[in-house]
Amino acid sequence: MLVKNVEGGFMVFDKFKQLGQLKQIRDQAVAMQKQLDDEVIEVEDNGVRVVITGSQKIQTVTIDGQYQERLVKVLNDAIKKSQQVAAKKLQEMSGGLKGLLGGAMG
Repeated sequence: MLVKNVEGGFMVFDKFKQLGQLKQIRDQAVAMQKQLDDEVIEVEDNGVRVVITGSQKIQTVTIDGQYQERLVKVLNDAIKKSQQVAAKKLQEMSGGLKGLLGGAMG
């Protein structure tokens, strides 16, 4: 692909180099996700104990020593939906950036 640069010349994008960079970024994201999955955060207060991973997955909720399976499920569903909303907003924002930069990002 040829793109005119500011000086009026042309730059040739090396697609293989871009693919390699994308793979490297993806590999880093996968490694970070694994690290977050392995992180465990425990919070306890006033008889309520919550265990959650760094990737925001509720593992357990106990209230006064009683495991709350339904609460774990509904909290995980709520977290997942909020993450989807956030991802959509970020995607919309990056789409707006693409337009501002004249399509140079894609």
